[in-house]
This record gives sequence, C-alpha cells and structure tokens, in this order.
Amino acid sequence: MKQVSKEDIYQALKKVMDPELRIDIVSLGLIYDVTVGQIQTPKGEKQKIHILMTLTTPGCPLIGVLDQMIREEVGDLEGVKPDEIDLELTFDPPWVTEMMSPEARAELGL
Repeated sequence: MKQVSKEDIYQALKKVMDPELRIDIVSLGLIYDVTVGQIQTPKGEKQKIHILMTLTTPGCPLIGVLDQMIREEVGDLEGVKPDEIDLELTFDPPWVTEMMSPEARAELGL
C-alpha cells in the first residue's frame, strides 16, 4: 500500500477553492495542520490522514461544501481511501486575515 505524503495532501488541498472568495483554502490559511499516520484495525494497519482546519467565521454555512470538496481532492490521491480521511474543525485560534498568504491578501485587496 502506498502511503501518501503530507506534501501530496497540501497539493490536493490547494485545489479546493473557497466558493465565495475563489481562493484556495491553503492560501486562505484555513488549514492548520495535516498529519499522516498508521492505525491498527482488525484487518491490519491502515493509513489515517488528519486535517485540522478552520473557517473564516464560526457560523460559515459552507462547511458541508468544503468538507465534500476536501474529501474528493484528497481522496483522489493514489493510495487514499475515503474512510482514511479525518477532518477536524477548530476555531482555536480564530482565523484572521493575517493567516492568508501575501498573494491571497493582495488578490482580495487587503
């Protein structure tokens, strides 16, 4: 079984565009951490991908859309199965515009 790398996952996440801002979620600073590990199951070891992320606001109605887009892009990576993706949402620390890449801030005129 091929193990996907953290870099592969970040590249896939860069394809996920915020539906309102039309900027990728990595450049927006919404991805706090990505870890790739192994867990033991009754059928043997399997890969586990954990993505810690936030939203621009706690009440953002787009989490369902983003969740689906993230699972599709990361799930398209070779060696990744949908049940291996664990998406965790946090608001600690809260997102601020300074978390965006300089290019994303420039694109939004900030």
